[in-house]
Amino acid sequence: MGTGKADEALLGYFRVQRLQHGRLFPATTLSQSLPLSASWRSATETSFVPDVFTQRPAGTDVSSDFRAGVLSRNSPTTITTLEHESTSAGGNRPMITPFDYLEHRRACKQKQLERSSRIADLPSEYHGSVSTSDRLILDKSIEELVQDVHKEVVSPVDILRSYGKLALRAHAKTNCLTEVMIDPGAEQSIENINLKGPLAGIPISLKDTIVVGGFDTSVGYSRYTGKPYPKDGTMARILKDAGAVPYVKTNCPITLLSFESTNDVWGRTTNPHNTDYSAGGSTGGESALLAYGGGRIGVGSDVAGSVRVPAHFAGIYSLRCSTGRWPKMGAKTSMAGQEGIPSVFSPMTRTLPDLVYFTKSMVGMKPWEYDHTVHPIPWRAGTYNSTKEQKKFKIGVMETDGVVPPSPACARALSLVSRALSTSGHTITPIHPPSPTTALKLASALLNSDGCSTFLAPFRTLEWNDPGAAQLSFYTSLPSPIGYIHYLWTKYIKRDPLWADLLYGMRKYTTPEQWELVAQREAYKAEWHEWWQDGEGKGLDVILTVPNATPAVPHGAMRDAVGNCGYTFLFNLLDYTAGVLPITHVDRKLDALPASFNTAKMNGVASGAYKHYDADRMHGLPVGVQVVGQRLQEEKVLAVMERVVEVMEKEGKGYELLKIED
Repeated sequence: MGTGKADEALLGYFRVQRLQHGRLFPATTLSQSLPLSASWRSATETSFVPDVFTQRPAGTDVSSDFRAGVLSRNSPTTITTLEHESTSAGGNRPMITPFDYLEHRRACKQKQLERSSRIADLPSEYHGSVSTSDRLILDKSIEELVQDVHKEVVSPVDILRSYGKLALRAHAKTNCLTEVMIDPGAEQSIENINLKGPLAGIPISLKDTIVVGGFDTSVGYSRYTGKPYPKDGTMARILKDAGAVPYVKTNCPITLLSFESTNDVWGRTTNPHNTDYSAGGSTGGESALLAYGGGRIGVGSDVAGSVRVPAHFAGIYSLRCSTGRWPKMGAKTSMAGQEGIPSVFSPMTRTLPDLVYFTKSMVGMKPWEYDHTVHPIPWRAGTYNSTKEQKKFKIGVMETDGVVPPSPACARALSLVSRALSTSGHTITPIHPPSPTTALKLASALLNSDGCSTFLAPFRTLEWNDPGAAQLSFYTSLPSPIGYIHYLWTKYIKRDPLWADLLYGMRKYTTPEQWELVAQREAYKAEWHEWWQDGEGKGLDVILTVPNATPAVPHGAMRDAVGNCGYTFLFNLLDYTAGVLPITHVDRKLDALPASFNTAKMNGVASGAYKHYDADRMHGLPVGVQVVGQRLQEEKVLAVMERVVEVMEKEGKGYELLKIED
């Protein structure tokens, strides 16, 4: 979302607030501060904020400078009620706003130093070149490696060292790691793992939100650093019981509401294909690590596309499982209790065979015996095998969500797959399902129906916020009269009713209003169910569509493109199973916009997304497609994804992974 000229009319209000209350930050009330984007900050706070907030590269020590972006502050009443209240490295009590800025600086510096020290102190085996023996390990699938461990052909320590070595290289290029959990003690503990488990000896990377005993789970907030958990959470426990070896945790955006992965604690994660671009979010550290080759399997979470968009941006494979199919407990979030659009943990992998094997192995661990949120549904081999054996599929192609038309690169990827499937005899039909636009409006209102207060609560003074999340919190914090005037201006003067409705829906809802939103959600899901069972969608095996309207975004672009999430958010609201697989790469000639292209008549979401589309600069970035099944159809979706790969390879158009460098 961009502020643009339209929002200049609101600046006077905040100038008055600043003068009236004499605060460091503009506010709508005496007890609530409002995080603002860089343009708003400069317009309202010039006399208060030192001119030292400049762009910082990945991994730069934040004690020296903070990026121009969003400045956030907690109200005093919020600070006293935060879970796991922060204490400074040398003190016993949390500082009071705004003095907690010093604590913020110290915490960020400490975590970055700790990470650097852990990397530097690793044995020489983790810092050398890729050897021939490493290659033998790196070139094998997870299933093959597990069989080798079972037969004692290869040592889990050797596997850990091979992937640990690549993980450090991936981090050096992309700043993807947070907690480095490799040390001599970890190597010794491998002797105690389940060497007969389905993931025996396999290094597994975890999104920073997942709790591992002995390590912080900061979620990008400095307030949550320096508080290592005493024991493993449920997710980590299941993985370890399966024989897996958690070796690194990976970066995510502060708030978890962005397709970029940046925060003050760990810095910015970049795309290994082009470091000027994002690897996605909120599970961007995972996608960067796996795309580079620093791992084969990992776990992320998805509330609006957070495992699927990173897979699309970085060129890997992911599966958004339906709620109840994958464990959920044993993790920390930025919005605990938010169930309007439930977040789900799901697998991410470097290859499709690994995605199938990992999913099957996790379900085979009977996670419902560990986690009360998991349905007792075992791996359905019959469904998977029958789908694999099915000769022809009927596939519906959703060419657009009606909000942001796919960019030339994404439309081309979708067309490539559609044509390949059609050539192989599958039935491909364009579809027009219940309005995805309605879903975007409804899901956006549900996700932040608390007025963004929960994800803002842990912020410390001057702690950087993602510019997209900041736009959300800005609009939800507008006083009702100001918000309504802005809605009317956008709808009737600017003539952008879609953008106006989205903005007007970004507010804090009362309990009865929240219940009404949930009722609307269920009615919308019922409409889709009827469409698929008895309407146009009857007989469809899956839906094929793009994961996002554009390939990876450049750093900072979420300020404009925050609303560009409809192609994934839709299926979060519906709770459908959805997988993403890479198909091709951006081509500067094939995917260039026509000379006549103009965003002037586009809605606010679309114009924000296309503001950063440049096929020449994006040349070489991955582009994927999304395969969508109905709820709890993980086996079927995986089998169809395998068929897509099969037909693409048959036509000589198989996707090439980023090569692992020597």
